Amino acid sequence: MAKSLPRSPLAPAVFPDLPEIGGLRFAATAAGVRYQGRTDVMLAVMDPGTSVAGVFTRSATRSAPVLDCQAKLGSNPEHGAAILVNSGNSNAFTGHYGQTSVAEITSAVAATTGLPQDRVFTASTGVIGEPLPHERILTKLDELNGALSGSAIKDAAEAIMTTDTFPKGAATTITIDGKPVQIAGIAKGSGMIAPDMATMLVYIFTDAAYDQDKLQALLSAQNETSFNCITVDSDTSTSDSLMLCATGASGVDATDNAAFGEALREVMLDLAHQVVRDGEGATKFVEIQITGAANDAEAKVHGLAIANSPLVKTAIAGEDPNWGRVVMAIGKSGAQADRDRLSISFGDVLVAEKGWVAPSYKEDLGAAEMKKDDITLKVDLGIGTGVATVWTCDLTHQYITINADYRS
Repeated sequence: MAKSLPRSPLAPAVFPDLPEIGGLRFAATAAGVRYQGRTDVMLAVMDPGTSVAGVFTRSATRSAPVLDCQAKLGSNPEHGAAILVNSGNSNAFTGHYGQTSVAEITSAVAATTGLPQDRVFTASTGVIGEPLPHERILTKLDELNGALSGSAIKDAAEAIMTTDTFPKGAATTITIDGKPVQIAGIAKGSGMIAPDMATMLVYIFTDAAYDQDKLQALLSAQNETSFNCITVDSDTSTSDSLMLCATGASGVDATDNAAFGEALREVMLDLAHQVVRDGEGATKFVEIQITGAANDAEAKVHGLAIANSPLVKTAIAGEDPNWGRVVMAIGKSGAQADRDRLSISFGDVLVAEKGWVAPSYKEDLGAAEMKKDDITLKVDLGIGTGVATVWTCDLTHQYITINADYRS
């Protein structure tokens, strides 16, 4: 968007202090892809030996960059790797021109960095259906390559923003075999957010060494309970890309290490929650906890039905403890439910049980829960042992304002 949006009221106070990852350097610049004077291209370059894993949108109208990345995964880890991302234009629904843009960019990045072309990955985010003016990016490659720095990760986070109101970053450090291992990631996303996988760009880096195939399996598994459990507006993008790169610079092999897997999940959840907190027009962060479903998969179906309901989300925006809308969403989900076994709570306030409002419930207690910035909705189906947690935000008039003006 050309217009500056006010910072989300749910945003963290500051961008976190992310560690430098050995074997990784960043640069960012303003190429004028759509708007003048706005940082809109970032380049990340990694040393030889980097394993690269990725998870991408399942949209039937995937963009040219997504298709190119999917084709390259698993190639030549003995070489280094590069990721170039632009904002302002998604290079999606652009026909053969989109493929040409990707080929031109990846070829030029390869020539500039000395990497094989099949180790150059790209992503584009922004307006759909307009040809990418890739020549504007190509003229900036020498500048980007010359400015590469291990400390420029915040610049990269800012370059990939579209309607985001703040750059998103997260990191953690763990000890494996007595040595420190770093994990750091950046993300963009605030609208067109729905699982499959959530519509965003996410780049996570670690200085651990990790087997290529097992890194892919780990990322795919962790994605299911993090980015695939968030939604802002139920819309899935053409450009979703989540990539995980392990440079091996620490000298620590973290393959199959349980502590590393937990640390990675921590970073992924942090970034996923930041995306929801920056949901277009959001004023409430909502966690929906489902228990007692027939199985975990059905629990997730129920959770997403609630999270994606415009009526639930607008009630939350209005701070209205309207538990009837939660009942409605459960009933329409298509997953197994029994009206007379349901219980619903807002925070720790029991609202409904056994097919009726709970005898202990008082409206002022529910209303108090709805006034919080962070709200928890709990639903127990009373059927089985299935559980799931999903995250969403409220739906306000500002969401309409932002998207009505998106191309202007």
